[in-house]
Amino acid sequence: MTNPRLELKLYGSDARNVGVYNHEGRFHLWNGVVTSPLAITLKDKANYADLTGLARLRAIVRTMSLHVVYPVVKLADGTYVAGSRGVNTEGDFLETEVAFGGMRWFKLDPEKVVTTIEVKSPDLAKVDEIGFADLSPGSGHGVSGAFNLSTIELYAKPVPR
Repeated sequence: MTNPRLELKLYGSDARNVGVYNHEGRFHLWNGVVTSPLAITLKDKANYADLTGLARLRAIVRTMSLHVVYPVVKLADGTYVAGSRGVNTEGDFLETEVAFGGMRWFKLDPEKVVTTIEVKSPDLAKVDEIGFADLSPGSGHGVSGAFNLSTIELYAKPVPR
């Protein structure tokens, strides 16, 4: 974390086992030994984010095996939702970009990190936290199922808290 205004949040019953590693010259978070689904979000302590319009989330992501990560946000009212635009990089570290317009959203249980009902038209004008969720547990070291997350950038309008 290079910005002192940001707070890292981890969700899932085994989230405490997320690892921090240096690979290819960059630090990243890795969920390979996490035995539960996992969500990783960032929170700006001073502002909400307005994800309407041309807002974008950019990150360096690596997914392996059958793992796919989905954008996840915590709305100002405390509701967690996961978006339908999954990211799968087939083992490569890739810079990915997520646009929020037109995405389908599903309620997310932050303790279990599982989705339930579709949420029609969530209010993305005041988002408290933003990140990614892997709805599958990690599968260990090597080429087993896991994901890595590094260098997150958000392009959105700040909304003072």
